[in-house]
Amino acid sequence: MSQESFRELGVSAPVADALAARSIHTPFKIQQLVLRDALAGLDVLARSPTGSGKTLAFALPIVEHTESSDPCPTALVLVPTRELASQVTDEFQSLVGAKGLRVAAAYGGQPLRKQAAKAKNAHILVATPGRLEDLAERRMVDLSRIRVFVLDEADRMLDMGFKPQVDRIARRLPHNRQTMLFSATLDDRVGELARAYTNSPSRIEGELSLSRQPGEIEHHFVPVTSDTKLETLVEHLRDSDSTLVFVRTKRGADRLVQRLARHDVRAAAMHGDMTQNARERALARFRSGTVSTLVATDVAARGLDLDDITHVINFDPPEEDKGYVHRTGRTGRAGRNGTAITLVLPEQQADTSRVARRLGHSEQFEQAGLRSAPAKLVYTSRRGRRSKW
Repeated sequence: MSQESFRELGVSAPVADALAARSIHTPFKIQQLVLRDALAGLDVLARSPTGSGKTLAFALPIVEHTESSDPCPTALVLVPTRELASQVTDEFQSLVGAKGLRVAAAYGGQPLRKQAAKAKNAHILVATPGRLEDLAERRMVDLSRIRVFVLDEADRMLDMGFKPQVDRIARRLPHNRQTMLFSATLDDRVGELARAYTNSPSRIEGELSLSRQPGEIEHHFVPVTSDTKLETLVEHLRDSDSTLVFVRTKRGADRLVQRLARHDVRAAAMHGDMTQNARERALARFRSGTVSTLVATDVAARGLDLDDITHVINFDPPEEDKGYVHRTGRTGRAGRNGTAITLVLPEQQADTSRVARRLGHSEQFEQAGLRSAPAKLVYTSRRGRRSKW
């Protein structure tokens, strides 16, 4: 595909100038693939990994289709997390001035009435499902005049159990609207969502790299015991720059930050029990380099704008393949190489080896001196019941 400019793809001069002011001159691949159809008003279903530039792929058409005289709100972007809502809103803020538009965010952890007042007067509303449903049920925001509806990170929304809220929100929207759905995968569940919400969508698939020169991720597995696990983590942190450490529980994140402090490692915690302001402060400290380590639960595996992470360390291994992919995908972004390290206790070897095998990392697992477990076999009995060996 030849490289086209934003103007050649149909972006107006004022909006293209707003992009140029941010030193954005050429579109990423997802933007090239989506913009013509989206600007033409077609429904869009796109496979789009986090970090692929997908936000501009839907933000630009929304800004182009919206006028300052339009009703408020006229465009709705539904996202799964507070952090993503804040980031998407910031992306819109850099564009809306070119058209005299207003954008607002609505998500939990902030005063309800204050958000409602801003949402009522915004042309573009970016919201999480729970908070938006609350606003709609209280009649604090009117969704009856929405003309463009975007579901961002639809697979993540399903994983987090938001489908009932999304369904109820969608029923409040006009049938005659443009719908764009973006997802890291287009599996059966996302496909069902697309069939319910879109009308003959333009389907965008294929390999969408995070930049023109995608980064590589090195995968390492390190055997540890309960006695050596923390010491091993500290050694890796001292040899790395910007590191995201994943743990299983919220309490575990707070406890690990305290334990690291006793080893002179400055870290910040990030998990769902923290207030939104506390989470934003932790991210700000991490982005600024005040702390070089962010200890997080899976709330940070998706939807955070953190492109400079050099290392991801699984202090607690993920239980599922998807969790491993989402976590390790936080590094090796925007053309930079990255390193993913998983610490493995003896009792975790079997389950972790199966995840490694299914994702093509068996060689790295065995090179660490770890023993791979046999694949689980599944048989069907005469009564049709599935059993595992």
